Amino acid sequence: MQFGRIHFCRQEFQAVRIHKMTEQMQTITERLVLVGVSMKDGDDTQDSMKELELLCKTAGAEVVCSIIQNRENIHPGTYVGKGKIEEIRESLLFYHADGIVCDDELSPAQMKNLEDELDCKVMDRTLVILDIFAARARTSEGKLQVELAQLKYSMTRLAGFGKSMSRLGGGIGTRGPGETKLEVDRRVIKNRVAQLSRELKEMQQHREVARSAREHSHLPVIAIVGYTNAGKSTLLNYLTDAGVLQEDKLFATLDATTRKLSLPNKQEVLLTDTVGFIRKLPHHLIEAFKSTLEEAKYADILIHVIDASNPQRDKQMHIVYETLDRLGVKDKPIITLFNKQDLVKDEEALRDFRAEKAIKTTILKGQGIDTLFETIEQLLREDKQYIEHVFSYDEGSKVAQIRKNGELLEEEYVAEGILIKAYVSQALAGQLGICD
Repeated sequence: MQFGRIHFCRQEFQAVRIHKMTEQMQTITERLVLVGVSMKDGDDTQDSMKELELLCKTAGAEVVCSIIQNRENIHPGTYVGKGKIEEIRESLLFYHADGIVCDDELSPAQMKNLEDELDCKVMDRTLVILDIFAARARTSEGKLQVELAQLKYSMTRLAGFGKSMSRLGGGIGTRGPGETKLEVDRRVIKNRVAQLSRELKEMQQHREVARSAREHSHLPVIAIVGYTNAGKSTLLNYLTDAGVLQEDKLFATLDATTRKLSLPNKQEVLLTDTVGFIRKLPHHLIEAFKSTLEEAKYADILIHVIDASNPQRDKQMHIVYETLDRLGVKDKPIITLFNKQDLVKDEEALRDFRAEKAIKTTILKGQGIDTLFETIEQLLREDKQYIEHVFSYDEGSKVAQIRKNGELLEEEYVAEGILIKAYVSQALAGQLGICD
């Protein structure tokens, strides 16, 4: 028994030791040099680089310096010119950096050439965003979407990439299973992509069934959209106690969340949070997350949350609308919330020409929420039909439907039955047998 106990303690000690080693490995912070190319507006490049720095910090890395080259066009072979490569090499040595991150998506050739020139880890903005998404995904659908985007990204970078594939050049010492390995890797990825696409298609069908059920229930759907870290999750939590993670980080939450909200007029609506947008959002992610992002396409109203304290708010607003247009989200009533008013220092007029209403808010303090509710009620009422009807006491189920899915203004019990004054959708009015 004594020996068994000692043996168990050793196993326990070994497990603790492995756990500590794993923790230490996870806490190792990569030191990175950021590299960008300015072709037109230098200010925009500076802002893009600041955002890239935030992305790297969100991914758990430390940015040691930023290098920008002014060029007419991005170098097709190495992203930046030869002189700038020397400057990057010196910075890597001086700061003891582990690698570089380029502000644009690199081609396979650019990534390989830079790796050969600098002999360090080379990444681009897309790779960093994919890494953050992989760390943040919580639901099974979110994880599948991220994996699909990662595989599609890596698939184009298999051919001849990295020193592990360097046996394809020919000559003595280069013969071997290099080409076979490449083809095997490509086939494995293709099979996995096909499998993930099938699974996501099934989930998309389930989402469409759920969406159809929501339409049948006549509950209006409101989607919250906006640039990453603008305050979308904060709004959802404030209004519905959803308990969604809210941090002052880019892409703090990734998975779409839907909650029921009861408005002051007792009408119920469904409130959906969506993935935050960002400049240069990778095409792979838009394709992979299309079913999730399309929640905005089927919403009755969009709430566009903007960080009013950000100097780049107009640019961010443009990027959000650009992404919505790419998704086919058009002709939707929009309520814009200029959030974080407590941090706004300038008194510049805040405008959104695509919105029905622009509201100044500080969501954490509840400022502007009453105006938001009034605006939602007003917009929902515009598409509704006013009814004034007496239902017999045998038609209590119809009255319950109006209470749940309509805007009940007045309810009175009279001799003939229940007198109802309310606003209801055209579909519900037809279901109740009431003509306009």
